[in-house]
Amino acid sequence: MPATKSNCLLAQGALLEPAIARAAEVIRAGGTVGVPTETVYGLAARADRDDAVAAIYRAKGRPDFNPLIVHVADRAQAARLAHLDAVAQILVDRFWPGPLTLVVPRRDDARLSAAVSAGLPTVALRCPAHPVMRALIAATGLPLAAPSANRSGAVSPTRAAHVVASLGDRVDLVLDGGDCAQGLESTIVAVRPDGGWTVLRPGPITHAEIAGLLGTDTEISARGGIEAPGQLASHYAPGKPVRLHADAPAADEFMIGFGPVAGHVTLSATGDPAEAAARLYACLHAAAAAAQPRVAIAGVPDIGIGEAINDRLRRSAA
Repeated sequence: MPATKSNCLLAQGALLEPAIARAAEVIRAGGTVGVPTETVYGLAARADRDDAVAAIYRAKGRPDFNPLIVHVADRAQAARLAHLDAVAQILVDRFWPGPLTLVVPRRDDARLSAAVSAGLPTVALRCPAHPVMRALIAATGLPLAAPSANRSGAVSPTRAAHVVASLGDRVDLVLDGGDCAQGLESTIVAVRPDGGWTVLRPGPITHAEIAGLLGTDTEISARGGIEAPGQLASHYAPGKPVRLHADAPAADEFMIGFGPVAGHVTLSATGDPAEAAARLYACLHAAAAAAQPRVAIAGVPDIGIGEAINDRLRRSAA
């Protein structure tokens, strides 16, 4: 069915149960559903069937070497899919449910499509906090593969309208749960067999928070090759040239401001990094839709969640 306005279901209040029930039917049949999480909207499909996972890759135009995050209900479901060592257990206890994805060794008997791991011996797992996504996982009784619900490489969606605009009839159903609270994809941490760890993708949970829990990471940066989503050099792009750390726009630029640097839109007029994270993709969508052929973006301090914001901005400009 086409993802038109009539194909968006409001997943709030009294309409939540029938919306989730219909979405669960689509998922169980092997279809795809755009669904809100606390980070961004995901394109969900059952993670245990090759055809369902292939539908995600096909809808997004996603390269098949780029693995997917599998969303689970809880630690018990995660443990049936992967080996969770002491380090992983500490992270689960502290940050799940929430915006943390763990890349951990996949079990040989995990009932998952091989495509979710893109040929790697690991799997990326997350237990989301958003009530709509949690309800959908519970209603299906399945782990759900769910990358961001947009065309591959484009700006991630933080509201249902972004999903429809990006994917159109490539998605079977979209659950409209309002704007995403965090606005940035989850932090991804790889837990190594030797007990070490490294952040593969910055996100709402900062490197400092994780280091405060586990001690200093054992790797300066991720290993070569793609180990997890969000590691492609060019990603989150508005489809126009992007200039970073701008103080003012040129005549042909759409300006995204921050703090005292004004713009056509602003990440945060008060210079609040958390607000900037939540508004980042909405501002990039506005830039993509603007008449100006180029985009200028004010600088954001590279501390705390600013590290994740700047990671996304660098990739959008690549």
